[in-house]
Amino acid sequence: MNLVPHAAQAKENLNPDAHPTPALSAAQRSNLSPVTAWGYAWWRARSLRLLGAPGFTLEREATLFRTLCRPQPGQRWLDVGTSAGFYAGVLARAGAQVTAADLSPAMLAVAARREPSAAITWVNLNVEASGLPDASFDGVTVGATLNETHDPARLLSELERLLRPGGQLWLMYLRRTAGPVQALLARPALGGLTFPDPAWVARQLPGCVRVDGLGVGAAQFDRFERRVAEGNVTL
Repeated sequence: MNLVPHAAQAKENLNPDAHPTPALSAAQRSNLSPVTAWGYAWWRARSLRLLGAPGFTLEREATLFRTLCRPQPGQRWLDVGTSAGFYAGVLARAGAQVTAADLSPAMLAVAARREPSAAITWVNLNVEASGLPDASFDGVTVGATLNETHDPARLLSELERLLRPGGQLWLMYLRRTAGPVQALLARPALGGLTFPDPAWVARQLPGCVRVDGLGVGAAQFDRFERRVAEGNVTL
């Protein structure tokens, strides 16, 4: 298993003490359990169908991602909240070099068994406070972690910082529907989940522009590109 623990990774940062450990939501804490990690791939393969998108399989999701983002061999990608390693595997098979981050060692262990690729570096890290250098990646993928993270605005700001100019950010998340189930799951004791509106997500990324957006059932897929500065003008 090609695993870099957070403590080891932090030694490469110029000032790791400047990044305090973020608080965790109940959903994030549940992901630390080996039982949750063991069953996550089963849930992920069925989640969109259960969320109102019958027939939208992981294969179709991977095809959508590859068609819109077109990851290239040699590119550096960050997979945030990799869980069972779905996007990390898709990227590695496209020839990209992948840093797959998750705050759960149990999830990373499962993912590494499912996606045994030398192109993937598994990192035990909460990306809300990554401490990684600016503009480190050609692309970033986030599969549902935006719903679970304790501070989604902080996470989005960090992802924008980590993207190089012209780089891509791919988000898959459950958007706000104002339904009773979402209201229950938003309660701190029942998960503390966040269900953002796509317009709110775009406002948290002032240095990016949304170039693609697709709603499938309750799921939202967004592709953003990091703006490129030319002279004194940001395009």
